Amino acid sequence: MRCTPAAPHEQVSDDALMRRVGAGDGQAFQQLIELHAKRPHRIAWRMLGDASEAEDVAQEACLRLWKDATRWNAQGAGVGAWLARVATNLCLDRLRRRARLSDEEVPDRADPAPLADEMIDACQQQARVRAALDALPERQRAAVVLTYYEDMPNAEAAAALDLNIKAFESLLLRARRALKERLVEMADG
Repeated sequence: MRCTPAAPHEQVSDDALMRRVGAGDGQAFQQLIELHAKRPHRIAWRMLGDASEAEDVAQEACLRLWKDATRWNAQGAGVGAWLARVATNLCLDRLRRRARLSDEEVPDRADPAPLADEMIDACQQQARVRAALDALPERQRAAVVLTYYEDMPNAEAAAALDLNIKAFESLLLRARRALKERLVEMADG
């Protein structure tokens, strides 16, 4: 199963599509994938920093959508939020597995292609931000990714992390502080 978009279809509500998917309708599933599959891939890529792993996570999230369609709760936050939550949890699992398997930091990969000065500066800044983001605890990293890279509202991001809004906002505040401190340390060092 590939988690990739196909041709556009007429707009139908996510809940209606999920009812059809629950009945085994592959076309409805394809429509949901077209609408929502990019988000879990983006979340995974930003949390894991590896394109192959991001693809695996996105496909696993889509597979779970198919398998769990019969248990869909129409009063929930929606398919996009559900996929974001599944992808986030899959990433957290992978990050924990990495931590158990290795104490070493994953080295940054240098791009061998020559770049203009402005692009080099931009790449260096992105690398600093990526390194600072990678240094955050897993749940703080997830809060930053969901809020700032995925532009999820706090309530939706809180649901993705299975937190109430106050706990999520506290987590996000700690994450921003830690990220800022790390970036300042990197600039001074």
